Amino acid sequence: MNDWNRQVIEEFRANAGKVGGQFEGAPLLLLHTTGAKSGEERVNPVMYQADGDRYVVFASKAGAPTNPDWYHNLRANPRATVEVDTDTAEVTARVAEGEERDRLWERQKQEFPGFAEYEAKTDRAIPVVVLEPAG
Repeated sequence: MNDWNRQVIEEFRANAGKVGGQFEGAPLLLLHTTGAKSGEERVNPVMYQADGDRYVVFASKAGAPTNPDWYHNLRANPRATVEVDTDTAEVTARVAEGEERDRLWERQKQEFPGFAEYEAKTDRAIPVVVLEPAG
């Protein structure tokens, strides 16, 4: 884990899910995935959108040409854990498609225009991942 992620994670846990800097005021969760190659737990701070009892995350990687590692991990191992505020929940990930993807993505860009900038910076379609409560 890089130092930047470590600092955000420590601040998140010390302040009941609230952080400053570029994430100040944004909905943030800690996404625990299982490494696709290593099998080791990985933790990443990720902005999310609440959608009923589900969390929606966006594999934007700030508009980089490739998807973030956490996205590849979820594709290989869709069972994950999220920390939201002071709660922890088991979830199952799936990639949204079609109308569902479009609706969630448009809402994210309206609420957080930086995501529209990420979209403009890349040729890839940014994956929208729905994290549903594990049954």
